[in-house]
Amino acid sequence: MLKQTEGSHGVAEAIALCRPEVICAYPISPQTHIVEGLGEMVKAGELRAEYLNVESEFAAMSVAIGSSAAGARTYTATASQGLLFMVEAVYNASGLGLPIVMTVANRAIGAPINIWNDHTDTMSQRDCGWIQLFAETNQEAMDLHIQAFKLAEEMSLPVMVCMDGFILTHAYERLDVPSQEQVDAYLPPFEPRQVLDPAQPVSIGAMVGPEAFTEVRYLAHAKQMQALERIPELAEEFQQVFGREAGGLVRPYKMDGAETVVIALGSVLGTIKDVVDEMQEAGHSIGVLGITSFRPFPLDAIRAALKGAKRVVVLEKCFAVGVGGIVATNVRMALDGTGQEVLTVVAGLGGRSITKDSLTHTFLEAMDDKLGAMTFMDLDHGIVNRVLEHERKVRRSGPIAENVLRDVGTVASKIA
Repeated sequence: MLKQTEGSHGVAEAIALCRPEVICAYPISPQTHIVEGLGEMVKAGELRAEYLNVESEFAAMSVAIGSSAAGARTYTATASQGLLFMVEAVYNASGLGLPIVMTVANRAIGAPINIWNDHTDTMSQRDCGWIQLFAETNQEAMDLHIQAFKLAEEMSLPVMVCMDGFILTHAYERLDVPSQEQVDAYLPPFEPRQVLDPAQPVSIGAMVGPEAFTEVRYLAHAKQMQALERIPELAEEFQQVFGREAGGLVRPYKMDGAETVVIALGSVLGTIKDVVDEMQEAGHSIGVLGITSFRPFPLDAIRAALKGAKRVVVLEKCFAVGVGGIVATNVRMALDGTGQEVLTVVAGLGGRSITKDSLTHTFLEAMDDKLGAMTFMDLDHGIVNRVLEHERKVRRSGPIAENVLRDVGTVASKIA
């Protein structure tokens, strides 16, 4: 059914169609509208589920662990600082192999405080053992949640569905909302591998010493590798039932014969595709590769997709301080030994606009071999240099964020 709706509300409808039995809710922008929507459905009797208002994000994940371990299909959502607050429990969920599905409405992490979109939050948890799937559009966000429940329950692994905060969560657009019959045909009733049964008592979260810890961790890796095979199969099954493509490991766009390929995750792919359309019309050899599955990382699929490309530009909304690009580092692993050039472009931090003009200029520089190994798109070098010079001269130079705000005139005084 076609419906004009907000991205968050569309995701809430998709989750409700998956028949979750326990929903753990703690509001934090920009995911709040998702759990609000689910709460309204539970209150109206449209969704039969235990809806638990908890006192923190840590409590939300702790309740999710308990309910999933007890054999209930479990869902929660978070963003930014909320994801960091629940980190201890996030690791426990994956270590226990619990099939929890969680939406992360991607948002920057402070300090300084910033509520707008980038990928710093989920990238900080890239090694926590959860599967991470990134949505390009609100339609894909809906579809990935339906696939996520099936993937989580088949693999007995938790899954994060990552969607860009505000850019997707608060955008109104036309979405194809599936029927309950379609979702039921795709997603079978939950049959948990782990159930807390008083008749057959077990303990979970047991202490594991050096004699077995390596094997436990290796098995977590092995299950992620198994998920690499299952994710494309689930996408094909989804297309058969729902009649549209969604999910998978990677999504190539106009890559036939492209000498330059741009790689990205999330909603920025839409803008990149518009730029590539225009550049191809102007005669430039350029294509796009979107990554849907960031964890597990599809090394082989990326290597195969990039065969023949002269250079790869990885545009990412996050970076590892003191090192460089996070996604680019993984792409370099995929291309090890090929000699293909991989360039990192950091853009959109803290919600800064990623414009078509800036992208076009950046891609042209890459094709002219004028782009450095790591570029911060639209960085104001004047501000940066003035702050660094101020710190060199003045020992008590003050917080960096406040100095930058003074320099741009957001607060009263200028740096002396």
